Amino acid sequence: MLGKRKRVVLTIKDKLDIIKKLEEGISFKKLSVVYGIGESTVRDIKKNKERIINYANSSDPTSGVSKRKSMKSSTYEELDRVMIEWFNQQKTDGIPVSGTICAKQAKFFFDALGMEGDFNASSGWLTRFKQRHGIPKAAGKGTKLKGDETAASEFCGNFQEFVERENLQPEQIYGADQTGLFWKCLPSRTLTLETEQSTSGCRSSRERIIIMCCANATGLHKLNLCVVGKAKKPRAFKGTDLSNLPVTYYSQKGAWIEQSVFRQWFEKYFVPQVQKHLKSKGLLEKAVLLLDFPPAHPHEEMLSSDDGRIIVKYLPPNVTSLIQPMSQGVLATVKRYYRAGLLQKYMDEGTDPKIFWKNLTVLDAIYEVSRAWNMVKSSTITKAWKKLFPGNEENSGMNIDEGAILAANLATVLQNTEECEHVDIENIDQWFDSRSSDSSCQVLTDSESAEDQTKAAEQKPSSKSRKTELNPEKHISHKAALEWTENLLDYLEQQDDMLLSDKLVLRRLRTIIRKKQKIQNSKNH
Repeated sequence: MLGKRKRVVLTIKDKLDIIKKLEEGISFKKLSVVYGIGESTVRDIKKNKERIINYANSSDPTSGVSKRKSMKSSTYEELDRVMIEWFNQQKTDGIPVSGTICAKQAKFFFDALGMEGDFNASSGWLTRFKQRHGIPKAAGKGTKLKGDETAASEFCGNFQEFVERENLQPEQIYGADQTGLFWKCLPSRTLTLETEQSTSGCRSSRERIIIMCCANATGLHKLNLCVVGKAKKPRAFKGTDLSNLPVTYYSQKGAWIEQSVFRQWFEKYFVPQVQKHLKSKGLLEKAVLLLDFPPAHPHEEMLSSDDGRIIVKYLPPNVTSLIQPMSQGVLATVKRYYRAGLLQKYMDEGTDPKIFWKNLTVLDAIYEVSRAWNMVKSSTITKAWKKLFPGNEENSGMNIDEGAILAANLATVLQNTEECEHVDIENIDQWFDSRSSDSSCQVLTDSESAEDQTKAAEQKPSSKSRKTELNPEKHISHKAALEWTENLLDYLEQQDDMLLSDKLVLRRLRTIIRKKQKIQNSKNH
């Protein structure tokens, strides 16, 4: 009688190997003998093929899939995804990460994402987090982790060979990367009242959107931003045709762009736009898109045009800070212009800070960040590719003092603005470069109290009064002009033949009317 077979627990990699061998025609019986498992186990693996492959595809390549045996996920999956993204970014930036810092960041993200539950960033949670993602113990002791310069150098050489072999021009080479944007992020020492800093300074996932920038190596073809929010159609989008937005908008619950959303963007937007651009340049409709390593993206084989001429290539792990083009100052420049635009908009309107930030909607943020992306110079983008294409950045790059000059100018104006006199250059400069977790950044929520809603209802004019105010024989008040400007903006958003410049002009007029209304209210009081 045969002895009892020793229980064998396969790793995810073993299961993937079995799936591959099954596809090659190897029998269940032979595989059961090779791996020391029962035939029923092999059949179960085949039955769960799709689940196993999807799990492997969505896993971080550095997370030790070759050793992991269970597909059990974290209780807080979204938090887990954000944390590993953050950890990998710290690692590639060479920033020391201790267990204490990791736990504090997890708690911050839990609150920032508006998650519910009794989360405790305990030592047990930290241990399980490390095990899930194959993080070595040394990584939790504050050891400085640098980008993999060897891998970066090897990839650059291989990529340049690929470009030469495929005879690709810089016009045919694209890069894309995403970043989170807390669109109501304020400088901690300006635009907020002392009472607000203690009561309204909390962060919420409702104030966070994801933006993805994509452009070619010449910087001459910048695709419209891809923006992802949690709401399918935010309240601010009422009456707005999504196809008329200056960005490509998607919705999802996750903290970073999910595979299904990215694939949809690639197939329905990226490929057609690239084909159209290359055709206009008289070039072969052939291109490559360079992306970070694939935890948030489908595998290379799943992303290509129907004719196979437009494909993607992934960077190896831990090289983002070294050679990912969009991480070489492009995303940071977009955020600088966005934040500078918000301050300029505030100063132009001249309204009370609290009212300004309360009225700011995600639709306003989308137009503002689109404008910021349009302001990024082609030379800035070209310079970002210099490590992949040395010598291709002639006369490129943002003036090294441009950010400092922008901060100085805004600080000077703010110091002469009511309730912002205490701002300084250092505060603005830190705010420009701050991440959402920095102390230099405050994020206000868009929640409204019952009292605020009541006041708004009292201020809303009746239908009869609106008609009277718009009578040509009567004086039109700023209040009426502002209301009908808003209506006209809603109308333009519904039209599919209106230019972005037309909408921006009307938005500028709205800002002027608000400023006039502010001046008049000051005189009346």
